[in-house]
Amino acid sequence: MLDVEGLESAYGDSRILFGIDLAVAAGEVVTLLGRNGMGKTTTVKSIFGLLKPRGGRVRIDGEDVTGRPPHVVAKRGLGLVPEGRQIFPTLSVEENLVATCRASRAGAPKWTLDSVYRLFPRLKERRRNMGNQLSGGEQQMLAIGRALMTNPRLVVLDEATEGLAPLIREEIWTCLAAIKDAGEAILVIDKNVDALARFADRHVVIEKGRVAWSGTSDELRATPEIKDRFLHV
Repeated sequence: MLDVEGLESAYGDSRILFGIDLAVAAGEVVTLLGRNGMGKTTTVKSIFGLLKPRGGRVRIDGEDVTGRPPHVVAKRGLGLVPEGRQIFPTLSVEENLVATCRASRAGAPKWTLDSVYRLFPRLKERRRNMGNQLSGGEQQMLAIGRALMTNPRLVVLDEATEGLAPLIREEIWTCLAAIKDAGEAILVIDKNVDALARFADRHVVIEKGRVAWSGTSDELRATPEIKDRFLHV
């Protein structure tokens, strides 16, 4: 459903992306991997129209949305969990979720308050707490739940578990696997390669704004030198 071809982007005179190619099919989990500063977040911003690409194409179900405003991209079925969570700090958990609620493009909505609370029971317990009263892990759960409430067909997570304790990371991975089982496509950026390989279908590794390697989880496990060369600091 998402097809990115030859994507080029820059900040002023500083070129960041040099022809990124990636695709995510319906129901598929794809990771975007690479060290810090290699262009992962810039790729996400360029897909969502937060940064206008200098070249290439972004297509959703074959429709060219390159450089279109973020709300147009969202309406085509993409939901974003941004780096740093960016929840509304002075709204309650439930208000954060309701604020982004949008009907499904096809029939009854899959993601409602009840279904998000089943996925994240802790959010139901804290539903009257303000966003700034939550822990980092709870804020990340809220950011994921907020994206799901737009009833997207593809969820994009930028730095899915950054700064979270190991036990909370495992909880997030379990929830992402459940989201996949519910039929959602996922594009995820994170540094925990081994955890991602447990449920992701394919991986795309970026090095200095270019795709350096792509392959399946089995292929990634079979080539440990990929992690040593492109992912380890």
